Amino acid sequence: MTFKELLIKHEALRLKPYRCPAGKLTIGVGRNLQDRGISKEEAMFMLDNDIEQTLRECRSFPWFERLDNVRQAVVASMVFNLGLSRFEKFKKTIAAIESGNYAKAAAEMVLSDWFIQVGNRGPELVEMMRTGRVQ
Repeated sequence: MTFKELLIKHEALRLKPYRCPAGKLTIGVGRNLQDRGISKEEAMFMLDNDIEQTLRECRSFPWFERLDNVRQAVVASMVFNLGLSRFEKFKKTIAAIESGNYAKAAAEMVLSDWFIQVGNRGPELVEMMRTGRVQ
């Protein structure tokens, strides 16, 4: 048995955070998130995976590929932040995007709880949706 196999046997592989017997927030195979955290490289690896998943979800909308890069980034940012199922509740925003009415899509974004909850990124993303330009 390798050291790795021994650790997996003793610590177990857990893909969601949990509290270890010492009460520390832990994930994976005994990774103590409170004391050790993760490295920048690990964070970027996870981000790359999350981006890939988010873009797969965005492509479930037939209109997504027709958007310019800036508006794709806005939609992807919202899906990343909200999750696909919550983003799908933005019916009026989605309908406006699908029809190419970006000013209406931006206005609908402003009317949502999301706009208030995300702080400074809300106005920035709204303006990007409206204009198709990075602020």
